[in-house]
Amino acid sequence: MTSSSERLIKLDENIAGQSDVCSSGGPVFDFPESIKKGFVNFGIGLIVCHTGRFNFELSGKQYEAHTGETVFIHEGAYFSVTGQSDTLEVSIIIYKVAPIRDVLGNMVYSVHLYSQMSPETYCVWNTGDEDDVAGYISLIGTKQPQQDDFFPVYEKRLLLLSLTYRLCSVFQKKFLSGNSVGARRTEIFLRLIRLIDRHFMSERGVEFYADKLFLSPKYLSGLSKTVCGYTVQELVFKAIIRKSMAMLDSTNKTVQEISEEFNFPNSSSFGTFFKKQVGMSPQNYRERKR
Repeated sequence: MTSSSERLIKLDENIAGQSDVCSSGGPVFDFPESIKKGFVNFGIGLIVCHTGRFNFELSGKQYEAHTGETVFIHEGAYFSVTGQSDTLEVSIIIYKVAPIRDVLGNMVYSVHLYSQMSPETYCVWNTGDEDDVAGYISLIGTKQPQQDDFFPVYEKRLLLLSLTYRLCSVFQKKFLSGNSVGARRTEIFLRLIRLIDRHFMSERGVEFYADKLFLSPKYLSGLSKTVCGYTVQELVFKAIIRKSMAMLDSTNKTVQEISEEFNFPNSSSFGTFFKKQVGMSPQNYRERKR
């Protein structure tokens, strides 16, 4: 079992190197120098305050966190700790979404909603899930497994997936309570994601999803772009690519059979679509590991 000081050193190194996962691996009694000096956040950032308090700057504004509260640092924000109590115990994690996006699917985008709303209002609060979030941070640990070490890599991805789902639940409860513009936008986006996950195999046009939500296609795509950086059609395309990759990897279905499942007119049009999105043909993708 590594000590708090050893884990702080490792955390500092990982943040400085912008590793995919930067975790304190459990409660620590201080902040790493990189956080004290200040840095631009490069992923999903969380700090659970177990004991004491600390002051911090987020995007040019000053805040304070106390025992039992969680600080959310949205991606791209400048963050630094400016002061702390003598007795302090926190759990810290910063992680990138890209390595787990292909597994989690479109729901991963909902975890970014808080950064698109009012971060000055919602950057620190008591979620009621502090113990569970801290538990995930402890399980994720500080070690960076080698990419060819399959089981530790997969285990860490599953833990990050579970943590991300928990955050989605936290944000949904927070942002869907009330009648603000942000709450309404969040509700629409989450409904859109559920519709895409249900219909992407057969429906690729934004008009279909806009009609289901009683909105104009232009408005819906603009809302989606604002929330997650992708239009409706781009989200549908990403869902198709994730599913087709999984089918190429784990089934013996031919490219023709897969193209029929996605309602492409023929295997050639599916192959053209796949290559444009992935950079290689479906057949080359299937054979890449042989």
